[in-house]
Amino acid sequence: MVSKSSPKTLQQAAIHFSNPETCLAEMVKFRWPDGVVTCPTCGAEKVSFLKTRRVWECAEKHAKRQFSVKVGTIMEDSAIGLDKWLLAMWLICNAKNGISSYELGRSIGVTQKSAWFMLHRIRLAMQGNDGGKLGGNVEVDETYIGGKARNMHKERHARISKGRPFGGKVAVMGLLERHGDGTSRVKTHVIGSATMQGRLKKAGMQGLVKSRVEAGSTVHTDALRSYIGLSDTFVHNVIDHAEKYAEGTVHTNGLENFWSLVKRSLGGTYISVEPFHLFRYLDEQVFRFNNRKLSDSARFAITAASVFGKRLTFKQLTAADARC
Repeated sequence: MVSKSSPKTLQQAAIHFSNPETCLAEMVKFRWPDGVVTCPTCGAEKVSFLKTRRVWECAEKHAKRQFSVKVGTIMEDSAIGLDKWLLAMWLICNAKNGISSYELGRSIGVTQKSAWFMLHRIRLAMQGNDGGKLGGNVEVDETYIGGKARNMHKERHARISKGRPFGGKVAVMGLLERHGDGTSRVKTHVIGSATMQGRLKKAGMQGLVKSRVEAGSTVHTDALRSYIGLSDTFVHNVIDHAEKYAEGTVHTNGLENFWSLVKRSLGGTYISVEPFHLFRYLDEQVFRFNNRKLSDSARFAITAASVFGKRLTFKQLTAADARC
């Protein structure tokens, strides 16, 4: 929802969102685009605005009659103001290589811990809908994400490799649907060790491809043996990277470009990412890649309009079972 008054640059965004009234008006516009404010608890339209506290009160008699624009969003129960939240959204959705929690904390004046929590909640908002299956010409490739063994202390390498496949690294599958106008879109999937049992098994890999790509599509892969048999469902083209990286339109260079962006942000901006949080960082990079042709204002508008109906608590984010 980009209007003529919407900020176009970071400087304009910082000025625009410095006014609490403007921030509230922006979020009301995203949450209730028809201009009718409704109670998130009962859905009633008869509500009154308490200007001194910037909250609404429902006329119906029930619990939680008073509500703010943050209720039912990723910002619920956050004491951080909308001005900082909106500027944080602008920064993360428009920074090509991401923004670290330390840098965000310094930029908007919050602690590193608060900035880290904010970034993960914004990544939840950036997490797109599945959008159906991919079709047409689809590239499929996999990569391994993690530190290099030669740079680790022997004890650390033994510790992180214990119980994990791929030498302590995390395998990720990517699927890219080619579009002739340069607006190709990508999906990623973190390959679970329980499914793959330490290596990229044929049934698991092909099951992921078949669940995400329309039957009859043209699929381009490398020469990994796990892809043998895809020709039963798709037109399967193979490029052997031991010989060459492209033969006409048969290549996976689009995904190789995406992997380079992912690893640049992980290695250059975030430095250390735990495997149980990796999917969140992938969601962030997928969002920016799939919306790369849009303006900064448009990417921000999509992010701000996606914060509703989603919730991530600190307990959920740091739960022990999430680390398994």
